[in-house]
Amino acid sequence: MPDLTQLIDGPGWVPYVIVLVWTFFEGETIVILAGVAAQDGTPHLWLLILCAFCGSLCGDQLAFFLGRFKGKGFVARRPRLQEKAAKVYRILEKHQTLLIIGFRFLYGLRNITPFAIGMTEVRTSRFLILNITGAAVWAVTFSFTGYLLGHALSGMVAAYGEVAILSLLLFIVIAYWIIRLTYGYERRRRQKQLAPPPAAS
Repeated sequence: MPDLTQLIDGPGWVPYVIVLVWTFFEGETIVILAGVAAQDGTPHLWLLILCAFCGSLCGDQLAFFLGRFKGKGFVARRPRLQEKAAKVYRILEKHQTLLIIGFRFLYGLRNITPFAIGMTEVRTSRFLILNITGAAVWAVTFSFTGYLLGHALSGMVAAYGEVAILSLLLFIVIAYWIIRLTYGYERRRRQKQLAPPPAAS
């Protein structure tokens, strides 16, 4: 992560390419880090937002087309993907517009959603328009989150010292992963309890 942070904070076109490529495949982490780096003006915040928007939009639009042309056969061979796709379909039936705009904010369904929607009757033009809206909201939200976090951290480091702030951040990261692992364990346990018993031979 330090090497990645140095690259994001580096001069020239490198930070923008990193954000563009990284967001094509996944994640808000790189966008937040880029926002933190941009709080001193280098790299430029609005160019980072544009790169995050373009990368996320293109990646999820590609996933939609893959789902449309290859999705059914791919998912049919993978039971775990079938379960996630079924969750997407249930939400899609009730909240189609909100789901397409906001799926980037859904933990656990973020990557499968555009792929699964591609397998439905949702029109390509409709998905594209809502995907553009969602990518813009997502890029602005997480870029400014990192930007404001960078300002806050600068002030806290000046007031309390770098070691104290790093210790606090480490504690938050550890707590997050403990909560995430606990949640995953409990979810798997409930699924096993709800699973039907094996048929008698």
